[in-house]
Amino acid sequence: MDKKRQSDRRAVSTRPAQTRSTAPVRGTKAPVPDVRPEKSPAQPAKKRKTSDFIKSGDIIRVKGAVDRPMLIIIILLVCFGSVMVFSSSFAYSYQKYGDSYYFIKRQIIFGAIGLAAMTIAMFIDYRIIRRFTIPFFGVCMVLLILVPIIGLSQGAAVRWIDFGFIRFQPSELMKLGIVLMLALYISTYQDKITNYDNLKVASLYGFVYPMGIIGSVCALIMAENHFSGTIIMFLIGMVVLFAGGAIKRWFFIGGGAAAAVILIAIQFVDYAKERLDIWLHPENYSSIDEAWQTTQGLIAVGSGGLFGVGLGYSRQKHMFVSQPQNDFIFAIICEELGFFGALLVIALFTFFIWRGFVIALRAPDTFSSLVVIGIVSKVALQAMLNIAVVTNVIPNTGIALPFFSYGGTALTILLAEMGIVLSISRYSYQKK
Repeated sequence: MDKKRQSDRRAVSTRPAQTRSTAPVRGTKAPVPDVRPEKSPAQPAKKRKTSDFIKSGDIIRVKGAVDRPMLIIIILLVCFGSVMVFSSSFAYSYQKYGDSYYFIKRQIIFGAIGLAAMTIAMFIDYRIIRRFTIPFFGVCMVLLILVPIIGLSQGAAVRWIDFGFIRFQPSELMKLGIVLMLALYISTYQDKITNYDNLKVASLYGFVYPMGIIGSVCALIMAENHFSGTIIMFLIGMVVLFAGGAIKRWFFIGGGAAAAVILIAIQFVDYAKERLDIWLHPENYSSIDEAWQTTQGLIAVGSGGLFGVGLGYSRQKHMFVSQPQNDFIFAIICEELGFFGALLVIALFTFFIWRGFVIALRAPDTFSSLVVIGIVSKVALQAMLNIAVVTNVIPNTGIALPFFSYGGTALTILLAEMGIVLSISRYSYQKK
């Protein structure tokens, strides 16, 4: 009997630990045996896909090449825009400067600088950009404060600062600054912004506090008599807040309040009131620059027909549409390339917007996603508003067409922003 017990004890001790069973204690449930297969040390477990481990708060960075479709679209827009700058400007350039190539030479130089800036930004880790967001926003605010003090005036508006070696609009820098600042703010307080169970906290952090940022920026731009810039800045901020998860009901309230402020401003700001009246009754202002520009632009749009009069053969650019290489370049595109040329421009912007939002959806974190949405939305808003102005859907507000309108520093800043978008696309991921 003792020998049998010893042999049984030896048999039990040689079993693997995970298959050893014990008798249950009275009044308790028997333990569930572990039936998982033992992993062989010679064959390591199969590595799970990265997407299987994605959790809330995780940052997944897959470093790779930039988004090629977006890069191709940007290059097409820059090339197409440069061709149209030359085509639309050579008559005015010769008349004003005695050099038909004056504007296109400067556009190519600034375009090359912009492409260099885009290339550099393309390979900068977006986390470095996040680190310098607050100092960059602070510099933009200081520049906006300086504009009414030392800025250059063009008509009723004071928008430019001239440092001798460079002349630019600080509002163009602030369009990027407000996107970065709001993206940083939302990514920092995202838990409170999306705390929909607590309406007070969600409203304060999701709308009231960020509206303080947007409102202060808009007030400084309004001091420049830059009405269109104020509208664009406000819309950019609202898009970023909407994408950041703020309570949606506040956007109806905020939109109504903004409309009320605009209507009041129109009544008390003379140049805004005049532009609205010109839009409603252009026949009464035939000698005014704004009415002349709008009328001649509409003639150019209507003269193009389906296929246009031919690249370079516009008649309206010969001192009818004043400075046709700027805000009304879309009218010259319609005249020279016709309806299909206009559709081509709209299609390029449509693909740009679509690809931008694809990059935003694949971005590795909230900050990078909102930065892409803000930059892409800025381009989309300006393109839509410019086309609406040229076709007289809205009053003439002096909004440039991105990638197409002449403007050296504006093009450089725009291409640097494209570099940021492409940089973020290098760190994107896609669940499969």
